[in-house]
Parts: sequence; C-alpha cells; structure tokens
Amino acid sequence: MVEKRMYLLLTNTGSFLTKCIKLYTKKPYNHASIAFDSQLSEVYSFGRKTVRNPFIGGFVKEDVKAGLFKQADCAIYSITVSEDQIQKMKHFLREFEEQKNEYRYNFLGLFGVMFNQPIIRKNAFFCSQFVAFLLKESNIIDFDKPLSLITPHDLQNTSRFQFVYEGKLKDYISEDKAEFPFHFVSV
Repeated sequence: MVEKRMYLLLTNTGSFLTKCIKLYTKKPYNHASIAFDSQLSEVYSFGRKTVRNPFIGGFVKEDVKAGLFKQADCAIYSITVSEDQIQKMKHFLREFEEQKNEYRYNFLGLFGVMFNQPIIRKNAFFCSQFVAFLLKESNIIDFDKPLSLITPHDLQNTSRFQFVYEGKLKDYISEDKAEFPFHFVSV
C-alpha cells in the first residue's frame, strides 16, 4: 500500500472575526485548512471569499501567500494516508468545487459550538467542520462528537496528526524554498 502525507494547517490571521472567535475559545488558532503538499500550494477550507468582507464565505481554495495569510501565525501537522483515501478526498473536493456557489459559511454553527448544540445546515460548513467532514468521509479519522462541534483545537489534538511546524506562516513557506540545493540569481 502506497502511503502519502496530507497536512492540517491551523492559522491565526489576526482578522477582526478571528479576534472575536479567539476571545471565546482562548485558543491560539481558530481557522483550519487541509493541504495536499508540504509547500501548501493546494489548500482548501471554508472561509471568506473576499478579503474585505468576512460575512461572504463558503468553500475556498486558499492562497497562503496572499491576503490575511501574509502575517498569519500557524501550526502545521501531517497525517499519513493511503492513495485510496487521497482519491476519496479529492472526489469530495471536486464536488465542492463544481457546486461551490451552493455552499455557504455556517455562521450559525459557530453558535452551536458555543452552546455545545450541533447546528447542521444544508450546504453550510465552518472551517473545522469542513476539514472534519473530509477526514471522516474519506475514512481517515472517525470523530467522537458531531462534526458540527469539531473545532480547530479538536483537530490539533487528534492523535493521528504529527506536529510539523509552529510560527509565522511566511517563514514556513520561505523555509520550504531552502530545501532546493540551488540558488537562482537573476542577471
């Protein structure tokens, strides 16, 4: 069986919404994304669709080199999965991408987390609920509580994840470039 690595990216962008959530959670990271490579070039989540308006949200492919991520703090974890599990996850992601206009951010679900009462809405997820959905439906992790109550902190504490990095996201991205033995100089 061929095994591959996937990555859990937890971030604190310092945005107003993140600060509000952090006031309640008291946790350092309040946004979760899933990535298919260590360079974080293929990252998915549920979040804001535009930088300026946090209330327009849904399924997004995130660019961790731009926008709110430029100054973000992060924690990165990896998990070993099978090729079959990767393919299941990519199947779900294709469906999300094809129907992305049908999906919304589950703001009400955040209140459900606050009161420990699952609020399930059709075609609506918040970030960690989405990541948990992908992990569960791809037979990678089975959670002990409803997916609509899973927080970034719950994902971080899942025993199957191995710690990779904690610090500034931009520093992690620039460190990856250092893996190449060649330095390119423009003339």
